[in-house]
Amino acid sequence: MHTPNTARRELLKLGSMGLAAAAATAAPFAYAATKPSATFPAGAIFDVRTYGAVGDGKTVDSPAINKAIEAAASVGGGTVYFPAGTWLSFSIRLKSHVNLHLSQGATILSADSPKPGETTGYNGGTYDAAEPNDPWTPYQDYGHNHWHNSLIWGEGINDVSITGPGLIWGKGLSRGTRSSAIAGAPGFLAEQAGVGNKAIALKNCRNVLFRDFSLLKGGHFGFLLTGVDNLTIDNITIDTDRDGMDIDCCRNVRVSNCYVNSPWDDGICPKSSYALGYARATENMTITNCYVSGIYELGTFLDGTFKKFAPDFKVPRNGRIKCGTESNGGFKNITISNCVVEGSRGIALESVDGALCEDIAISNITMRDVVSAPFFFRLGARLRGPKETTKTGTLRRVLVDNVSSFNTVSHISSIISGIPNYPIQDLKLSNIYIHHQGGGTAEHAKIVIPEGIDLYPDPQRFGTDTPSQGFFLRHINNLEMSHVEVQPATPDARPSFYLDGINRADFIAVTAPTSPAAFALNKVTDLRIAISRAAKDTQLATADNQSL
Repeated sequence: MHTPNTARRELLKLGSMGLAAAAATAAPFAYAATKPSATFPAGAIFDVRTYGAVGDGKTVDSPAINKAIEAAASVGGGTVYFPAGTWLSFSIRLKSHVNLHLSQGATILSADSPKPGETTGYNGGTYDAAEPNDPWTPYQDYGHNHWHNSLIWGEGINDVSITGPGLIWGKGLSRGTRSSAIAGAPGFLAEQAGVGNKAIALKNCRNVLFRDFSLLKGGHFGFLLTGVDNLTIDNITIDTDRDGMDIDCCRNVRVSNCYVNSPWDDGICPKSSYALGYARATENMTITNCYVSGIYELGTFLDGTFKKFAPDFKVPRNGRIKCGTESNGGFKNITISNCVVEGSRGIALESVDGALCEDIAISNITMRDVVSAPFFFRLGARLRGPKETTKTGTLRRVLVDNVSSFNTVSHISSIISGIPNYPIQDLKLSNIYIHHQGGGTAEHAKIVIPEGIDLYPDPQRFGTDTPSQGFFLRHINNLEMSHVEVQPATPDARPSFYLDGINRADFIAVTAPTSPAAFALNKVTDLRIAISRAAKDTQLATADNQSL
């Protein structure tokens, strides 16, 4: 089995030998001979070699790269060009109206950060210092509060892009220093000075484009994009050991045609934290034509060998599309469509820090080998934010249509749960096929799951098993499920639909095993079941501690 370290060594060998050789023999780029000057035309090409970059994988090139960026910005903008080579770097500072173009065979390689107890990293260098973000730092994990301590960063800039078929390799970046946090959730401590924490980080920017490049081992975040408006992320391939992309407090966003392998953390992760000092929604966002996974060894997703982890290799296999966990500002007008999910957790919507999570459409999704909860929709009250303003939010007007989930691990079913007095509202699920491994027992069917009102939102926080094999449904007003099928591969002694605290529910043309009974009803009002193979046509004003 390839380990992450051997995969990285192989890629580094390619970067330091083949790519450097290519750079040494490459013909000079057409614009490279043009020296920068006060009259250098806007929109021209700025070859990083002109400013002293070497591209041998040993020389620190970030000073030369930053000079090229400054030269382009000084004349109104242009393209900073990276020919084939390995461009070893500490922090690269983006500026407005500048495009970084990574040609085929070009790798921006992050230099090694300072080791614990040391003040400098590779060749005496460091990444830019993490800027202060007080008093907002307590309301989200450390990495969300800082942008400058990154391989590539920008703040308050506009009309900026990174394009081209090259590679960004965060070899020298930190994955984050783990600690305990609120309600037992994983948290992360401050990094020591000089350590790089992210591959690409932007704050308060607009008109941003990322297209066509690949990202290997992106640090704590491959992308951390906070307060970025008019954002396009297209045809990006990410192979990493933490979050793929975090899109936080952003408006007018398109994520399309992307491939993300992130077994140790989330793949595509919209958030709405308090990092900007106020609650700002992520809204008007489309995620489409993407593939997310949590099953491939680091590096093998990019090199095309696609080596899956051994079954007994312990890795979280996250890799999912998730709105949350940070959820102060909310998620509004979100579409997730035409995506493939493999060997990871499913799709999650989370409002636990006061978010108004509403008007969301999820459609045309195929899932295979999901490790828990194909759907995890959670309205809770962790309320990590300023106490005087952070109140329980909403999760409402969510439509899910045309979803197939095959060979799901059966211990934890889909979970859709509000909390007492704060139900999820107006939820419609249609044309859904859930195939799972089965094997749940009669003892599992008796499990009573605690409310966990203030817990970190994650399927595993509900326990190791759910009392349902298809859907665990709790605290919902106005639920409609139509043409939904639950199919176990082996017999399962749990009901397919477990309802608790549900008001007005319609089940139309649903299919599920009838032995045991398909429905477990607790504190349910206004229930209708029609033209279904899971139960006879039924209309009940109230039902409690009842099976159908």
